[in-house]
Amino acid sequence: MPRGLTVTHIGEDELARGGRGVLRRIATLLRPYRARMALVMLAVVVAAALTAVVPFLTREVFDSALFPVDGGAPRLDLLGWLVAGMVVIPLVTALIGIGQNYLTSVIGNSAMADLRSDLFAHLQRMELAFFTATRTGSIQSRLANDVSGVRTVLTDVATSILQNTVTVSAAFVSMLLLSWQLTLLTVVLMPLFVVIQVRVGRRRQRLARRTQESLSEMTAITEEALSVSGILLSKVFNRAGAETERYRRANREQTALQVQQAMTGRTFMAVVQTFFAITPALIYLAAGFMVTGRVGGGNALTAGTLIAFTTVQARLQQPLMQLMRVSLDVQTSLALFRRIFEYLDLRPAVVERPGAVALDVATMAGRVEFDAVSFRYPEPRALSGTVLRDRFGDSGVAMPVPDAPGDGWALREVDLTVEPGQLAALVGPSGSGKTTATYLVPRFHEVTEGAVRIDGVDVRDLTASSLADAVGIVTQEPYLFHGTIRDNIAYAREGATAGEIEQAARAANIHDRIMSFADGYETITGERGYRLSGGEKQRLAIARVLLKDPRILILDEATSSLDTGTERLVQEALERAARGRTTIAIAHRLSTIRAADVIYGLAGGRVVEQGTHEELLARGGLYARLHAEQAGLPSQPDADGARADVSV
Repeated sequence: MPRGLTVTHIGEDELARGGRGVLRRIATLLRPYRARMALVMLAVVVAAALTAVVPFLTREVFDSALFPVDGGAPRLDLLGWLVAGMVVIPLVTALIGIGQNYLTSVIGNSAMADLRSDLFAHLQRMELAFFTATRTGSIQSRLANDVSGVRTVLTDVATSILQNTVTVSAAFVSMLLLSWQLTLLTVVLMPLFVVIQVRVGRRRQRLARRTQESLSEMTAITEEALSVSGILLSKVFNRAGAETERYRRANREQTALQVQQAMTGRTFMAVVQTFFAITPALIYLAAGFMVTGRVGGGNALTAGTLIAFTTVQARLQQPLMQLMRVSLDVQTSLALFRRIFEYLDLRPAVVERPGAVALDVATMAGRVEFDAVSFRYPEPRALSGTVLRDRFGDSGVAMPVPDAPGDGWALREVDLTVEPGQLAALVGPSGSGKTTATYLVPRFHEVTEGAVRIDGVDVRDLTASSLADAVGIVTQEPYLFHGTIRDNIAYAREGATAGEIEQAARAANIHDRIMSFADGYETITGERGYRLSGGEKQRLAIARVLLKDPRILILDEATSSLDTGTERLVQEALERAARGRTTIAIAHRLSTIRAADVIYGLAGGRVVEQGTHEELLARGGLYARLHAEQAGLPSQPDADGARADVSV
């Protein structure tokens, strides 16, 4: 845990206090579907009202049609009408139920789709530092597992609560009208059941949260171990057994939690079911005392009333049990909703300012200026059931830690300028801040102090879309998604024609190689482009940037891991791509930046020298020492006797 951070675990009391707020937010998810929800409510009320009529029809069947209480003969004509009513009502309620289920399914699944889309869109707006500090598998788990875990709440719970509440209310009123004494006997233990249910629900909340965290861990392990890179790593170091055992441990923990979650509350539900099962016997016993006069109210208790009452009481069991189960499901789902809302409540550290101006990529000059720029990576945000205190502002964005020796500024007071059309190179030891500096230009990170300007305008005052259009990046390890070569190149510009894609590929020295494949531009690249060589992937990445046609180009050690022949092809493509653009290149091989208009030497996050290749060699500083090391010449020590780190 980073220094100066206090971690507070969310406890049972906090979960209980926050429940209402979460429920209100869940309700807002259903707000766009208010009209359909109104239809569902109407259907529920009508169905419940019709169902409440049946017990009274049952009473009349016995007391008026079959065995009239006045001692008369059975009335078959009345019996026919009563039986017809008892047949029609279930048919009508069944039809209403079909429509109701359709509407609730549409409403719930639509709301869940909205939630999933909102979460994905919100994650797209998060800053780069969030993803570098968060495991991909954990993000995937919240987007897939957590959202899927609340499906029942969004699709069934609201309707189930309404339907069963109305049904229970109607049944309760019917029972009171039939016999208030027997009703009192039926509901005497209900308050105790409610208290127990609340306690069981809270325990299930805690278990649900732990279960999802465990599932998130399993997803992360799967993503790491079964990716192409993970499989290669485990095979190279013979770690397949260790990875399998790591997954088994997580799987065993998940299984144990699932069993605990499944069994929590089972005893309680069994007690409730047992109570409802024996209640008819108690009712018969109480009826015996009533009809013999030992308990008041026996004169009004007829056989039809007793049969109707037990019928209602039997029907009361199912909706009451469902209400209790739904309540437990809701409390369980609250833990999942909190995990989802935890992500939705994170505010991006990099946001577009009100009144931001748009760059005109077609007419912009492309001047890049760093003005006393200092940058330090923010503390990672704590998630998954913990809350960070002290270092967080009200926005939920991690606050920078005050400067301290060894605290780790990535950049300190950097001043540099790249004029329009220039090629500027950044060189220096590993960890000197080269990549960090280039990531500040497209505003992947927010500067801590100072300003980065394009054509004199602070990048914080530019619209995100125009800034993205103005800056293109080719990284050392280009990312290709699993798809065709054509799709990977065309990703840079929606609606690009086949001719434009081919032109970009030719400029990147990759067209002929593409056409040598059996499927040409329709060749599948494989996950992360692993079906292609490093040089092929690099040239496809260059073609993608050329299709984008940015005014500012950033090359992050784009030829560092290539063989000599491939490097020549890639270097030619890079030189072609850089023509007429403002280009910032992070140089691994210094031979590739001899012709740079200006070279900046970085060390310890500071610019320690600048000049052309010849000027810096003559100066005998950092660049000269790095150049000597790569040329196989003895390097000159620094003033303190240390030699330069040649990993640049």
